Amino acid sequence: MLKVLFRQGLLFCEMIRNIPYFILISFIFVIIGCEAPPPSATTPFEKPQPALIEGNYNVGFLIMDGVYNTELTAPFDIFQHTIFRPGIKAMNVFTVADTDAPIQTFEGLYILPDFNYLKGNVPKIDILVVPSAEQHLGSDLENKKMIEFVKKVSAEAEFVTSHCDGAFVLAKAGVLDGYASTTFPSDIPKYKKMFPKLDVRDSVLFVHDDKFITSAGGAKSFEAALYLCEHLYGPEIARKLAGGLVIDWKLEEVPHVIVE
Repeated sequence: MLKVLFRQGLLFCEMIRNIPYFILISFIFVIIGCEAPPPSATTPFEKPQPALIEGNYNVGFLIMDGVYNTELTAPFDIFQHTIFRPGIKAMNVFTVADTDAPIQTFEGLYILPDFNYLKGNVPKIDILVVPSAEQHLGSDLENKKMIEFVKKVSAEAEFVTSHCDGAFVLAKAGVLDGYASTTFPSDIPKYKKMFPKLDVRDSVLFVHDDKFITSAGGAKSFEAALYLCEHLYGPEIARKLAGGLVIDWKLEEVPHVIVE
């Protein structure tokens, strides 16, 4: 009898050794009367909303699919680093989109937006940043809800900035009418043709007219962001912010236009 039981035990072990792990676990759960876990159980990630420090500038970055990394991350880096400078009105930085789903940049990074402007839950924006995106000369300009959002925020913001072809979005919203501006150098002809009544400046890295700062974009988005910091906080703070990112910042050496 013992030999029979021993052989049956060996046979059972041989059988379960070849059973896939999940099937075996499910079988055990069924035997003991419990529900087996799903094979690929995951906990959905919910991004917490950013902590907005009262009294700081609220800086909203408008993003959409195809946004270019540099035009987004360059000013984001500069502005975010203001929180490490004591004695100034620093900046709360956050992203805004027309979706809660991840945004894919032109280069392939995925970003979870902090706020969805279609839901109406966006904090008051003191500084609007419009980075360039792949379709800013095309289909993005037909996005009526986005253009209306830009128009509304621009009317209330203290500063409105764009980088590279982000100027096309501001121009489409009509907020640059009567103000000087610039955009990505090789797109200047398209910019002039699409918006013939605008005062377009060429051969400069950024233009500041009233509350609007438009830049040529690319890596030079750093310079436009640093300029705004110098305008708000003074040259010493701007140099420290630049130094923290290993940038040699000298405003007088940067081709720009400030309209008085």
